[in-house]
Amino acid sequence: MIGASGCAQDSEIAGLAEEVGRRLAEAGVTVVCGGGEGVMEAVSRGAAEAGGRVIGIVPGSSAAEANPYCTEVVASGIGQARNLAVVGSGEVVIAVGGEWGTLSEIGHARAIGRTVVALRSWELSGRERMDGAPGVIPTESAEQAVAAALAALGCRNARR
Repeated sequence: MIGASGCAQDSEIAGLAEEVGRRLAEAGVTVVCGGGEGVMEAVSRGAAEAGGRVIGIVPGSSAAEANPYCTEVVASGIGQARNLAVVGSGEVVIAVGGEWGTLSEIGHARAIGRTVVALRSWELSGRERMDGAPGVIPTESAEQAVAAALAALGCRNARR
């Protein structure tokens, strides 16, 4: 799960991220995120409050950087390079909203073959083989985003 760290917790985007986290946890899916504030905190809260597992991969060398809803923390010590670890640690990536870091994570995810579900996130276009942003599924609701992610995983109700 990826998105902007600068997202306010009372924003619509944070509400969507929290709902995505809850729905993923209810489906039995482990959430992997950057472990920080903003969208990461909202998805973590939603998943943790639904009894789910949340792995936060923080950029620094201290687990104390993680939001309080992460059930496990990886202190990567590699700064923004941890974005690749975040998207590489899951089978499908859901982007909610986002800023420049989110765009880089989308690029990393597609480069390593991960499907990206974009919930009110970046709209991408390209040329030749990149026309239509292959592998990026745009969605408008948390329900659609989770359904698309579960479908990409090849299951209706995952218990992962």
